Amino acid sequence: MSTPTKYVYTFAEGSREMAGLLGGKGAGLAEMTRLGLPVPPGFTVTTEACKVYLATGEEPPELGVEIARALAGLEDTMGRTLGAAADPLLVSVRSGARFSMPGMMETILDIGLNDESVAGFAKVRGDERSAWDSYRRLVQMFGHTVMGVDGDLFEEAIAGHRTALGVASDHELSATELTALVTEFKDLIRKETGEDFPQDPAEQLARAVRAVFDSWNGERARVYRHREHIPEDLGTAVNVQAMVFGNLGPTAAFKSSGTGVAFTRDPATGARGLYGDYLPDAQGEDVVAGVRDALPISEMKKLDPRSYVELGDHLRMLEGHYQDLCDVEFTVERGRLWILQTRVGKRTAEAAFRIAHDLREEGTVTADEALVRVSGAELTRLMFPRFDARATGAPLARGISASPGAAVGAVVFDSAEAVRRSAAGEKVVLVRRETTPDDLPGMIAAQAVLTSRGGKTSHAAVVARGMGKVCVCGAEELAVDPVARRFTTPSGTVVHEGDTVSVDGTAGTVHLGALPLTASDVGRALESGTGEGALTEAVLGALAHADAVRRLQVRANADTPEDAVRARALGAQGIGLCRTEHMFLGERRTLIEAMILAHDDTAREQALNALLPLQRADFTAILEAMDGLPVTIRLIDPPLHEFLPDRTGLAVRLAQAVHPDLHDRELLDAVERMHEQNPMLGLRGVRLGLAVPGLMAMQVRAIAEAVVRRLRDGGRPRAEIMIPLVGTVEELRLARAETERVLAEVAAESGTPLDCPIGTMIELPRAALTAGRIAEDADFFSFGTNDLTQTTWGLSRDDAEASFFPLYLDKGVFAVSPFESIDQEGVGRLVELAVTAAHEVDPGLETGVCGEHGGDPQSIHFFHRAGLDYVSCSPFRIPAARLEAGRAALVTTTDTSETR
Repeated sequence: MSTPTKYVYTFAEGSREMAGLLGGKGAGLAEMTRLGLPVPPGFTVTTEACKVYLATGEEPPELGVEIARALAGLEDTMGRTLGAAADPLLVSVRSGARFSMPGMMETILDIGLNDESVAGFAKVRGDERSAWDSYRRLVQMFGHTVMGVDGDLFEEAIAGHRTALGVASDHELSATELTALVTEFKDLIRKETGEDFPQDPAEQLARAVRAVFDSWNGERARVYRHREHIPEDLGTAVNVQAMVFGNLGPTAAFKSSGTGVAFTRDPATGARGLYGDYLPDAQGEDVVAGVRDALPISEMKKLDPRSYVELGDHLRMLEGHYQDLCDVEFTVERGRLWILQTRVGKRTAEAAFRIAHDLREEGTVTADEALVRVSGAELTRLMFPRFDARATGAPLARGISASPGAAVGAVVFDSAEAVRRSAAGEKVVLVRRETTPDDLPGMIAAQAVLTSRGGKTSHAAVVARGMGKVCVCGAEELAVDPVARRFTTPSGTVVHEGDTVSVDGTAGTVHLGALPLTASDVGRALESGTGEGALTEAVLGALAHADAVRRLQVRANADTPEDAVRARALGAQGIGLCRTEHMFLGERRTLIEAMILAHDDTAREQALNALLPLQRADFTAILEAMDGLPVTIRLIDPPLHEFLPDRTGLAVRLAQAVHPDLHDRELLDAVERMHEQNPMLGLRGVRLGLAVPGLMAMQVRAIAEAVVRRLRDGGRPRAEIMIPLVGTVEELRLARAETERVLAEVAAESGTPLDCPIGTMIELPRAALTAGRIAEDADFFSFGTNDLTQTTWGLSRDDAEASFFPLYLDKGVFAVSPFESIDQEGVGRLVELAVTAAHEVDPGLETGVCGEHGGDPQSIHFFHRAGLDYVSCSPFRIPAARLEAGRAALVTTTDTSETR
């Protein structure tokens, strides 16, 4: 007989290893309870219960009984009963998924208050105002989250009371005003829903749990999961916890109360020390929402020194235990400190590298563990340009540097407008008084986020840091008017929607207009190999270790000597793709036109002879830049009509001309003759080389003569010749025979032996499926995963991305675009089959990838597992690819935090 599924665990029953079942928050609460930290007791409803609810629309039959049993145990521990009239137990109900999703799901505080228990709560606590403030919060949260009332209606009612009294914040409303607000809120709920706010505490709890389950499929949660690539089927846990109150006023016997969020290190820069925000006389949601400007955590040392010291001790214990940056939410209830939550903290890219480096230097983690804790995506963000400090001038305003970086865009004042303008191709900066979870789509669409309220732990700051978005919070000098769609500075400058601003997330400043950019310190250090400062030291150290442990080589996609020089400076170990067709553009296009328009072999040969010295010079310069390293040169791949003028433009020009140009007429005839319904699958690649006499021979001769020249100059050229778009071994054999013939000719003419490996691109499904046969005549394989993805999926990338891809991404057909990250189940399976088959024929056959997947972190990990020898990507992505190749060699043996 199978053991019944357990759906509820008390905090004392769990541990950090149970994050999949208890969610990250529940596992953290359980772990802190196990460590003996002051955690208000409670219990967790598991993610398994949520999965059942989401699948069936009903809670598991056993869940009600298990919650009742856990609640009874909590009541015994606390010595109070939920919602009792005299001395009520109150609880919070919070979501808690396996992976942190800050603010994306629901929280309801003060469950258990009703018209009777509010009076008992006020009497026992000796604070009528805090009691009615808590009741007001419950009715407002429950009405919006559980009963579906528009949250703006509650805010409008509160604003009306503030205006009538002439006060600026909710904190200044008296107990009498809050009592009136509760009545208004209940009337509002009745009007909007047709039912009363529930007075039964058990009903409040049951409905709150279901609301948290439902919030897993809320729009903002789905948007966030898609943005962060979090699986849709994990579900959320629900944490039910005894309330503690930071909004209790002081008495003669007790100190004041407050709430806050603290980090063991600065999540923006990684600097050592206690960082965070503290808000006296408040509840936790006030800090996160940013509705009141919090104090720096250092101010808590003056207000409540004993609790400050105790908090520091707990934070040091947690960082030592988790061996990473931790953040905690805490409440001080009249001098007693409570820890409400902990997790491995979200951080900026700069902080990630500095913290990993410092923990390694401190001996807390190994070099391998430190490398696994940073990522290529974070390194790429550090390479982005920064504003030129010499041209910044006086800022419009200053705020808190919540997430570093530089961003320029048009000001918008709501999420919908940010999404609309971004979809139209415009860069925008989202400006809000404070953000809420409903602003997530706009935050994703924006280049930067600017708020006039909130601190480093506000919703805007936490979410922006997690997404790598530039963010400045708490710019209190700005008067933001979302209705008039403008903000005003203290000097009287008015910035309207659509005006351009520059946001410096590193300095915490906002500037009018578009500031000039300059290379980042990290970018300069990566090209030079040296740099100053803690951040560059951390980055260079991580890369050095990645280079030491990685198996995959990293090469560059480079078509010019300039690109080759930069790629080598950034650590490229050769060129994995040199696209020769890019050398036919610009002024050389006329020579290609002459070859295409040639009426006989003589004219075609003349055109090719004119191209030969130009190609030879190109290859010579590239081989010089990569001296001693492999340079894989792909013979011409695109169809020839791509080098001709646009068909419609030519036709219009000829139709409008009084005396039509004969050359234009010939060009149009050639365009008409070469027109294909589907050129991607037409006369291109190896087919073109076999069909156009002399074209392949000219390119091979140019390569061979460039190698000879470099050898005579004392160089060590390592040219590799790649035949594109092979679908059958017979094509490769024909192309190889022609290539070997020309190489032999040049070797004989120059008296110089030539060793140029000849390989092919695997970019058709048939080539992958017959890779064993193709390997018999190839010296190497390079997977062209861009075209392999198109031909495997049966789609055109340009057409698909412009039409149905957004729909597919929204509906979950794609978790991520298969052109952004390799489709491991389909395209990846073809790669694995081809590598295995090729190595059965020739165990030493070199394999690599030259599509832009070669620079994608997830794809690099797959290519490592598939056994490829190298990845190749654009020069800018090389440092990140080096880092990820190192991480790929370690992730199977080194644990890393799931909450990062």
